Amino acid sequence: MYSVNPLKKAVLVALALCSFIILPTVNAATWTINYPRPIDDTDARAQYPIALLKLALDKTGVNYELRPSDRILLTSKALRQLRENREVNVVWSMTDSQREKELTPIRIPIAKGLIGLRVFVINQNKKAKFNDVLSLTDMRKLVPIQGEEWPDTKILQANGFNVFTVPEFREAYNMIKQGKGDFFPRSVMEVNAELEVEGRRNSLYLEPSMALYYPTAMYYFVSSSNKTLANLIETGLNRAIDDGSFDALFESTYSPILESLGVNERKIFTLENPLLPIETPLTNSALWFKPTTDASKE
Repeated sequence: MYSVNPLKKAVLVALALCSFIILPTVNAATWTINYPRPIDDTDARAQYPIALLKLALDKTGVNYELRPSDRILLTSKALRQLRENREVNVVWSMTDSQREKELTPIRIPIAKGLIGLRVFVINQNKKAKFNDVLSLTDMRKLVPIQGEEWPDTKILQANGFNVFTVPEFREAYNMIKQGKGDFFPRSVMEVNAELEVEGRRNSLYLEPSMALYYPTAMYYFVSSSNKTLANLIETGLNRAIDDGSFDALFESTYSPILESLGVNERKIFTLENPLLPIETPLTNSALWFKPTTDASKE
């Protein structure tokens, strides 16, 4: 009969015991997930992405702790830090082909594409310029302001707009206050919260009758080396979609905002998005909000 060496037998027993010990330990481990600290802890623009991330993680049953980064990180800086595995391990941002090459996207639009539905912050002294806008050709005669590194800038340029670019977000509002450029296109997700901070005084005015729409998505991104976290978030989001809690959070957050902005009464000019990766799940209508009014036909 074959006999096992006593030392080898002891090692095998130890490994067998570890197999019972390790799994519960892994399941009980706490994931520390760091996201970009917003400009202000009460910043309403960050509240929905954080709430949805919590919802998704709760659906997985994993133990986790969500923490903001130690310092304020605007999107472009946060994405650079994410690529380098520093400070943050998840960022939500509008997608484009370059970002999807450098990072791992979770391809579920966290706000159903509302990031691409844009209303216009303008200077009150330029109200009259918008009275003559009847078509997309008319819109192209106006100068939008955008950030230098934003995907939106390239989208607008590809659609024939002469874009005035600024190095960072705050500067765009300063330009509008000074009467430079014609309009600052802001997502319906963002504009109310931003105007609360910037104040509707200082010559700022929200144009009430029109909007731009281009198909795009805001995704959660993680490092390309962190597939486990990507799978975890994707699993949680899909479970929230399946049980209706994703839609419930979306509706409770954005239905009042869309109503306050009168989205259904606006003329909406639709643009092409040449930056949209081919993998974008456009055919899954359940993942998208679609504006009902299209004024872009000429």
